[in-house]
Amino acid sequence: MAKVKKKITKKAELIFPLEKSNYIIIGIGILVIIAGYIALSVPTVEGFFPLVLAPILLVLGYCVIIPFGILYSKKSKKPQLINEQKGGEIQGS
Repeated sequence: MAKVKKKITKKAELIFPLEKSNYIIIGIGILVIIAGYIALSVPTVEGFFPLVLAPILLVLGYCVIIPFGILYSKKSKKPQLINEQKGGEIQGS
């Protein structure tokens, strides 16, 4: 009899480095940047919006919120420890 070789196929799992909360924070940053450009487009020459508020919003969006959204990660919970005193049983079961 001939031996049949089975092909072992490994499926690559897609691992996304960012979670839903990261995308929400980045979206908020994009909205702040859009608000900054809208404030910058106000036609007054000596106004509060184009000279003060717009640069603050743009710097806040580009330099604070977007990087925070990329670097933010939730604290991972520690796995449940096995109680060694009771013969390896998990408490709470």
